Amino acid sequence: MPGGRLLGDVAPNFEANTTTGRICFQDFLGNSLGILFSHPRDFTPVCSTELGRAAKLAPEFAKRNVKLIIALSIDHVEDHLAWSKDINAYNGEEPTEKLPFPIIDDKNWDLFILLGMLDPAEKDEKDMPVTARVVFVIGPDKKLKLYIIYPATTGRNFDDILRVVTSLQLTAEKRVATPVDWKDGDSVMVLPMIPEEEAKKLFLKGVFTKELPSGKKYLCSTPQP
Repeated sequence: MPGGRLLGDVAPNFEANTTTGRICFQDFLGNSLGILFSHPRDFTPVCSTELGRAAKLAPEFAKRNVKLIIALSIDHVEDHLAWSKDINAYNGEEPTEKLPFPIIDDKNWDLFILLGMLDPAEKDEKDMPVTARVVFVIGPDKKLKLYIIYPATTGRNFDDILRVVTSLQLTAEKRVATPVDWKDGDSVMVLPMIPEEEAKKLFLKGVFTKELPSGKKYLCSTPQP
């Protein structure tokens, strides 16, 4: 993640205070796939809508054995807890301090710098760089599986993050890829390096090949395994 944040990089381990107590990052992940998000600061409008949506989707992530470590924010745990009440109220629920995920305290910006989350193009009222909206998806092997960065002014699409996580888990287990705009339950693509006869044995629901002007048989689909 530092030094290029390349897919396959091992996620750095760190300890931090959170709204659910002190955690060791890799221990917290355990054998689950994990998602780490950054947020510019507490009590801001776009971040509040994002965390509200993440809280609504928490049961769907839990079904997929995904650990959410949502807000890595520059404010204190006390601020995070007060902000959590606003987020629950935004969702039309009881304004309690409890969210279905921990929020990390990074008041000294140590983790933002370590993880390369600052956006030099966006400045705050003090002309300081603000944090971008970064998404890290980390596998059970503690390696980076997905890296997305949004500017501070653009909120994330949590439905699509859930969709991508589903794709990552499916394609890690099955020898398939997911096509454009794929959704859970849609047909998937057979990997082109799989020989035709082997594909027929692997995908018992059938392999469907699109005829193309080139004559090449690389657009092969099958119902989702």
